[in-house]
Amino acid sequence: MSKQVYIRPVGTTPGPQSEHGDAVRLAGGMVYAHRFAVIVRDGAKVTDRWLASPATIDEVLGDLPDSLAAEAERQWSALRFAHPALQLGERTVHLDQPQVMGILNVTPDSFSDGGQFLDNPEAGRAHASAMLEAGAAMVDIGGESTRPGAAATWEGDELERVIPAVEYCAAMGAAVSVDTRRPAVMEAALDAGAHVVNDISALRHDPRSLELMASRTCPVVLMHAPGDGDDPHADGGYTNVAFDVFDGLKERRDAAIAAGIDRSRIVLDPGIGFGKSLAENLSVLNALPMYHALGCPLLLGASRKRMIGALSHEAPVEQRLGGSIALTIAGMNAGVQLLRVHDVAETVQARNVWRGLRDAALTDFAELPGE
Repeated sequence: MSKQVYIRPVGTTPGPQSEHGDAVRLAGGMVYAHRFAVIVRDGAKVTDRWLASPATIDEVLGDLPDSLAAEAERQWSALRFAHPALQLGERTVHLDQPQVMGILNVTPDSFSDGGQFLDNPEAGRAHASAMLEAGAAMVDIGGESTRPGAAATWEGDELERVIPAVEYCAAMGAAVSVDTRRPAVMEAALDAGAHVVNDISALRHDPRSLELMASRTCPVVLMHAPGDGDDPHADGGYTNVAFDVFDGLKERRDAAIAAGIDRSRIVLDPGIGFGKSLAENLSVLNALPMYHALGCPLLLGASRKRMIGALSHEAPVEQRLGGSIALTIAGMNAGVQLLRVHDVAETVQARNVWRGLRDAALTDFAELPGE
């Protein structure tokens, strides 16, 4: 493995005025960063690390060897790039603030809802409607459980579960995401009215997925999971998980672009809970701001996950709201644009309060004498 460079924001601030203007708006959102670690690693070992601010980073990057300088410049530009809105049917989803994606599982073995929406379209329709009314920007529909130990779902079963849900959500005017790793399901869901494909395998599970998504114009979410077979949790050996996830997402981003998928259509998800231990999940969450250097919007899906129970005396899934909100706020503080959650109303309320604090922070500093 050759040497790799990473630019990791390590200091954020409510507004640029608190740093006398020496801060940048992270990925065009509501978080400002004023201190950055420029890190070089060779295999598993970090060989160099410098701290920089926007005022000094040109000097730091200028001292990098030619083999790393171009990549570092790309990352520095990506960290400051303001992503355009996603146009999803009649809905426009702006990425200059956090947006909430509500989960609708139509599976018999979902860890979070016990399959209550699988054979009851009226209940599913009511749940989707409630999430939209509560402020969800889109609904993410999944027909296969991918929790650890879950059996793979037959494609025909997944189609029977997903397509009716896509149809009734699209009929109510929702922006619809389909959570699948199978190209036949992707294609049928898009034809039925879905607007986004959310693939936990990052288009690796079936090589036909890359070609299909290149032929479409919709956004695609590429998630990090170590396993590329039926078990997405397999093969999770890491040398440094935060950097390894970065490299994995970068590889899938580049593979998608090489296949003809425009970068503006790519969203990246670090895959919390997929093939990662508790400590590894925490490391990735703490490193979230670094993933903006990949130049794509970020999605965080940590709602009700097992790590919350592990940190909360093994709280069962129905008692993980507090932890879910805590992780959501961590994502917002890192500038994540899309938050995939079960508890939409509570998350939207938390987001609105967070946004109010951020808005107020831009105007609550007194002017200096003489200004």
